[in-house]
Amino acid sequence: MAVSQSEKAVTDRNKREKDGLRGTTTIADGVVSAIAGIAIRETDGVFSVGRGAAKALGAVTGRMPGTSSADRSVKVEVGRKQTAIDADVQVEYGVPIRELSNDIRANVTDAVETMTGLEVVEVNINVFDVHTPEDDGGGSGEADTGRVR
Repeated sequence: MAVSQSEKAVTDRNKREKDGLRGTTTIADGVVSAIAGIAIRETDGVFSVGRGAAKALGAVTGRMPGTSSADRSVKVEVGRKQTAIDADVQVEYGVPIRELSNDIRANVTDAVETMTGLEVVEVNINVFDVHTPEDDGGGSGEADTGRVR
C-alpha cells in the first residue's frame, strides 16, 4: 500500500510541529508563577501564599487590573522544557501539612504542565505559618490566661 503525497505532507507537517520547527514559544517566568500561585490558592487547606513584603504588596497591587500577588509570592526558574517552583504558604490550623504539600504539588504540576507544556521537575514548599481562628479575632471571647484549663 503506497502513501500518497498529501498523506506524506500531512505527516511531515505534524512531525515538524511536534518537533517545534514552525517557530518558538517563550513562556515568561511571571506566567508560570501566576499559574502556580492560582493552583496553590485553589488547594483546600492553604490560607495564603507569600509572606511579609510580598504578601502586603500583593494585597495592594492585587486590586489593580493586570497584577497578581502570585507573581511575587511564587518564585520559578523556567528553562526551555522544564521548570522548578518555590512557594511560601500559610496553612490552616488542623490540616495535615504533609498531605497538603502533596496536594499542592499535584495541583501545581497539573496546572503548569497542562497550560504550558513545561515539565515541572520540582515544587518546593516552605510552610512559614499556621493560620488559626484566633488570628481573625474568632476566639472564644474568654481572656487568655496562658494556663492550661
